Amino acid sequence: MTMRRYKVTVTTAADGTATAYTPRVSGKLHSVHYVPDGANAYPNTVDVTITSEVTGEALVTRTNVAAAFVTYPRKDTAGADGTAALFAAGGTAVQDKPALGNDRIKIVLAQGGNAKVGAFHFLVD
Repeated sequence: MTMRRYKVTVTTAADGTATAYTPRVSGKLHSVHYVPDGANAYPNTVDVTITSEVTGEALVTRTNVAAAFVTYPRKDTAGADGTAALFAAGGTAVQDKPALGNDRIKIVLAQGGNAKVGAFHFLVD
């Protein structure tokens, strides 16, 4: 499968909130890049919550974002019996990229200022 980039530009409402979505995607979420607008960026009070639309699974949560960021979301994995998969008994959790199946990624902003702009890039493989 080829890595795909989905870019979503989000403009806040007068109350500083916004909700936006990617198109439907399928694959594993590799990374999320936030790029502030060069002339009209969100203030450093903006809160960003990114989830899977269908399940509500948390993918990225950031508060008081003051600059561009790149993050590589990972989720703990489990065995067939539901117990945590660990690298060694009592060790570090095994993590993997969150999977999306014909789902949209939902971006919710709060405290983002009036009519401010930013772009979110999602790399999905």
